Amino acid sequence: MSARLTELDPSSSREPLLSVRDLRMTFRGGVRAVDGVDFDLAPGETLGLVGESGCGKSTTGRMVVRLLEPTGGRLLFGGRDLTRLSQRDLLPIRRDLSMIFQDPFSSLNPRQTVHQIVSGPRDLLTREQVGDLLERVGLSAQHAGRFPHQFSGGQAQRIGIARALASGPRLVVCDEPVSALDVSIQAQIVNLLADLQADLGLAYLFIAHDLSVVRHMCARVAVMYLGRIVEIGAREQIYGTPAHPYTRALLSAVPVPDPDVEATRERIVLRGDPPSPKAPPPGCSFHPRCHLAQDICRTSRPELRGVNGRQVACHLA
Repeated sequence: MSARLTELDPSSSREPLLSVRDLRMTFRGGVRAVDGVDFDLAPGETLGLVGESGCGKSTTGRMVVRLLEPTGGRLLFGGRDLTRLSQRDLLPIRRDLSMIFQDPFSSLNPRQTVHQIVSGPRDLLTREQVGDLLERVGLSAQHAGRFPHQFSGGQAQRIGIARALASGPRLVVCDEPVSALDVSIQAQIVNLLADLQADLGLAYLFIAHDLSVVRHMCARVAVMYLGRIVEIGAREQIYGTPAHPYTRALLSAVPVPDPDVEATRERIVLRGDPPSPKAPPPGCSFHPRCHLAQDICRTSRPELRGVNGRQVACHLA
């Protein structure tokens, strides 16, 4: 992947496009999938959201575009509180919010042509507009009459990207957009997303578990664990001097191309599995797996606080 994938860091003086405040989702049975998430996203910025499977990343993304209704908290988009709007009042705002899904084939209706998929349920786009979108994402206008099964995985994901762009959104949630693709295709899709962002001024909430892809795509990174953000900061801070023990453990598992460095660097092996979101442990939710845990970690839940230019939820940071 080339260095050009890294977009410009947005000015800190810009007003947030999206502000998430104390966002929560509790499913039936008391499962706290998202447990008080806070972050801002500026226009044209890419914020990476990373963590182990089941930590609440995808649930957060689906709430941002209102595919899931939050059970608590606020979503402020362009200064308007989306959580207080009815479904009818949300209709004009939904054009500004879009989503790219992990599995391109399961997210595309196999009974619809590409034209029907991209133009939407109300067939809002003309044949020429659909053709222009397909060519923008690296396909041909002649593909509009075909069905999803006639495409490769990478091509199907390009169709999903074209569909996400059809309404002219300002914010796109990318939910593991390359994890289901061959490694040889991943860089092409990441390149495409970076080019579209530069051309259209899109903001991305980029959900992924591949930390190398996130490093190339994202100006800022938020690390989630058991439904909460435990560290959020600029890419250089997170990857260069991670402050939370969980962040350090995640990064220590990423292979380094240099075999000499790989042989000498510290590897942090997490103990056990993440606790159940239905019954999280008291205090810091990470303390049962943390090799640095102390008594305060077992009794007092840490909140995000400023530490050397980033925010960290750790008593020991």
